[in-house]
Amino acid sequence: MIYYGPSNMAESWRTVRKNTIQVAEDIPEDKYSFRAAPDTMSVGELLAHLAATPHWANQCHFVDQKVAITMDDFGKWMGEVGANSKSLTTKSAIVAALKADGEAFAAGLESMTDAKLAEIVKLPNGEKTRFEMLLGVKEHEMHHRAQLFLMERMIGIVPHLTRARQAAR
Repeated sequence: MIYYGPSNMAESWRTVRKNTIQVAEDIPEDKYSFRAAPDTMSVGELLAHLAATPHWANQCHFVDQKVAITMDDFGKWMGEVGANSKSLTTKSAIVAALKADGEAFAAGLESMTDAKLAEIVKLPNGEKTRFEMLLGVKEHEMHHRAQLFLMERMIGIVPHLTRARQAAR
């Protein structure tokens, strides 16, 4: 059987985060306040959110190694994520956090064992494997990065992956 294990997860995460960092670097700081629509996160808020979000998974899976998560646990971690993201107010701080926190999360992924990834974690509304929950962090980042690609287009920037594809023709 071909298995997607801890080192694969870490490498895949690094690729996803590298692309997010490239978006953060490509957008000028004076465009970090741009919002695609009212009542949505700005470019800067979205990037700060992505920089801070892996914190909850770090706490859950690498620090506390929870096998059952309560709404109180999740509320505490989300409060910390919110506070961390609000503290990131400049492009340089956001890019630095994306780099440092992204690599810390990758190191946590590499520290997992196959047995740890296969563990079932009880949630308030069911259960998931630790693997599925950790993969969800990457999926969350990719979801928001797609939003950032659209925002780049709206402010006149061709996303770097499109530029690379065009250059390869």
